[in-house]
Amino acid sequence: MTISRLLRFTPLTNPRAILIGEPLDQSLDVGLALRNGEEVQVKCCSGTSILAPGILTGRVEVVGRVLCPVTRVEGGTVRCVGLNYKQHAEEVNLPIPDEPTIFLKPATTLSHPYPTPTPIPRHTLTPGPSSCDYESELAIIIGRSCKNVSVQEAPDYILGYTAANDVSSRAAQFASSQWCFSKGFDGACPLGPVVVSAREVDVRGLRVRGKRNGRVVQECGVDDMIFSVPEIVSWCSQGTTLPPGTVILTGTPAGVGVSCKPPEFLQDGDEFSVEILPHIGTLTTIFEAEK
Repeated sequence: MTISRLLRFTPLTNPRAILIGEPLDQSLDVGLALRNGEEVQVKCCSGTSILAPGILTGRVEVVGRVLCPVTRVEGGTVRCVGLNYKQHAEEVNLPIPDEPTIFLKPATTLSHPYPTPTPIPRHTLTPGPSSCDYESELAIIIGRSCKNVSVQEAPDYILGYTAANDVSSRAAQFASSQWCFSKGFDGACPLGPVVVSAREVDVRGLRVRGKRNGRVVQECGVDDMIFSVPEIVSWCSQGTTLPPGTVILTGTPAGVGVSCKPPEFLQDGDEFSVEILPHIGTLTTIFEAEK
């Protein structure tokens, strides 16, 4: 039996259990429903990982808390593409790159969607105002070990797609030529909640939208990407093994906070939603200043 949409969650009946399953309502935006306090029913799988979900068992559970779709062990080092939307390159006044710019986020950046808060680290708040920024992104989940694959072969290695926020400390980013520190703090890659099978998605028809406190600040079609999804996967795999579960962020559209005049950075209590439609739905996080 084909499973088209997967999420990882703890059931309402047993908060200590971790289950994998498929939403009972295939058309439901799971992240939006949970944020609105609605009940989300899930058909449970026999497996314990989205990388090996097994079969549908007939058991139905209500989501108590939704989790990052991959564990930190499964996700490992997150690959990220910088400057991959034409409109974003224009807003930051940078030339279109000739090849993908890749940076890394450690596994400790992977975090759960709402209601788990996303921290704004102390170093982004002092001295002076916040420099913590949002980046709405389409995320790729690799399904099988991938190395030296061609652009044509790359789609065969993709398990599915989900939503991500490449949370960034702009002050630290602009103070260094390397971005791993400025984008690598704990929880700086909220991911999920639903992974949609690559079989179900024409990725070229997706739209990415970012909403800060309900106001749309980013909106763009994936067709504005400079490097396509197959090109990104192929590039990241050259000379490098991408294990199953590897997460690849594909870049952010125009509208990031640092490009506003004046800049609009994230503050304690802000809510940010990454919508990827159709099919994938909404990733919501509440930002919380690190104590």
